[in-house]
Amino acid sequence: MAKVAYYPGCALEGSGGPYDHSTKALVSSLGLEMEEVHDWNCCGAMEVKNVHPMLQTYMSSRVMAIASEQMGFDTVMAPCNGCYHNLKKAEYELATSGDSLKTVQDLAKKSDDPVFKGDVRTVHLLEWLMEDVGAEGIKQKISKSLNGIKVANYYGCMYTRPRQIFPEKDQGPGSESSYKPHFMDDLLGAAGAVNVDFPLKTACCGGAHTLSDADTSTQLVLNIIQAAEDAGAEVIATECPTCHSGLEMHQVRAETEFGIKSNVKILYFTQLLGLAMGISARKLGIHANVSDSLDFLAAKGVL
Repeated sequence: MAKVAYYPGCALEGSGGPYDHSTKALVSSLGLEMEEVHDWNCCGAMEVKNVHPMLQTYMSSRVMAIASEQMGFDTVMAPCNGCYHNLKKAEYELATSGDSLKTVQDLAKKSDDPVFKGDVRTVHLLEWLMEDVGAEGIKQKISKSLNGIKVANYYGCMYTRPRQIFPEKDQGPGSESSYKPHFMDDLLGAAGAVNVDFPLKTACCGGAHTLSDADTSTQLVLNIIQAAEDAGAEVIATECPTCHSGLEMHQVRAETEFGIKSNVKILYFTQLLGLAMGISARKLGIHANVSDSLDFLAAKGVL
């Protein structure tokens, strides 16, 4: 995949801005190429399926059709777990249901949009980096080791579930695991981090409940943070803007509302990799995180 279509999704242009900045900086430093999908739309997120599931499928298929039919790409890269999940779900549904495929193609024709033909696939940023660079390739790019920072790698629940929509996972050596994902561990380990044995790496952070039931979300985040600290982690690395925002906000809320303080820092894996490659903290957007990690990173000698 010399070049991919980049689908940032809504979050990376909003609360996930640091993820967008660090992704672009990292990709550029690695010599990879990506082009943002033209005139992209929301993937349908979590809400649209409550209106009609097929509407979510159509919205995701439109993004893929623009990338393939208008821009000539065979791969769409989505760094957001929600976007990645919804595009993969649409991919699976349209490959296995002729009725669904006909419906989205008819809708596209009525809307004068490019018609989805199935000649494109979606990958997560982690998958793209592992396929095109790999852990050994990352080692060769390191200019400033992460100096043994103890990291709990948090993948969230949508990166691996439901398993049937990710046929490329669980295919033996070299593939990602849906039961115990390891791509983020592999990349950060190559950059000098120490990956701790973290049992909740695919637990739900409660992102879907943040507005309707904040206490439940706070408790789910506390479960993750406390498990990470119990495992000895100094940092929780994330690869999803919704998970990242949830961990940051509910870490603060747990302290202000319930008096439960934790010291673990929350950083995107792209920010950690970028630091190890000598990219400045500002270019990686670390100053824009809610979780204030600059003093910690300076003390660890990675700034």
